Amino acid sequence: MDRMLVVVFDNETKAYEGRKALLQLDGEGSISVYAYAVLAKHADGTASVKQGDDSGPIGTLLGTSFGSLIGLLGGPVGLAIGASAGLGVGAAADLNNARIGEDFIDDVTKVLLPNRVAVIAEIEEDWTTPVDTRMEAIGGSVFRRALSDVKHTIHEENVAAMKADLAQMKAEHAKAHADRKAKLQEKINRLDSKIQAQLQKAKDGREAAERQAQAKVRVLEAKAAVAKSKAS
Repeated sequence: MDRMLVVVFDNETKAYEGRKALLQLDGEGSISVYAYAVLAKHADGTASVKQGDDSGPIGTLLGTSFGSLIGLLGGPVGLAIGASAGLGVGAAADLNNARIGEDFIDDVTKVLLPNRVAVIAEIEEDWTTPVDTRMEAIGGSVFRRALSDVKHTIHEENVAAMKADLAQMKAEHAKAHADRKAKLQEKINRLDSKIQAQLQKAKDGREAAERQAQAKVRVLEAKAAVAKSKAS
């Protein structure tokens, strides 16, 4: 099952131990790590990404759910974190794009306090014991959440409702007097802009999901190539 994983530690030393343990579990085949980063919360409330997977996922998944989670957990400065790593501002603050619930963010931020450090990762795991055992031994607090399916139903329903309103206003506009026509036209223009924005948001969501799927395939292919070279 694909999951978002956040493990909060008291300091950087433990966090890097946690990162190492996570990658060891990946090497052992207990889990698959698609992307990871180490996020530090500073005493003044700011946050920074201390370390990420520069060879692939940190650069290729930052426009999707992983990057959105980093931005959300980074708090007000999450946008700056995302921008410095190539993450779009919209993605950094988009809870829907993160594909996890707001309660998950709330649970993590209650523990990810100033001077604490978190290992954030997007992983695939069949059971939770390997990660929990390793992380708890280091002193980490583990949070995980299965990624929700990308759904466009809400966007489609919103667009359908707005189109119905638009049709009604256009019908009224055709019959209205001159003074009323101008006001209706303003409303029609605003509503049409909202419809286009909803359509674009749905398109962006589909494209983000496609990019993420492609990036995961590349990660798995790279791992298979390494395994093959070691076996030969």
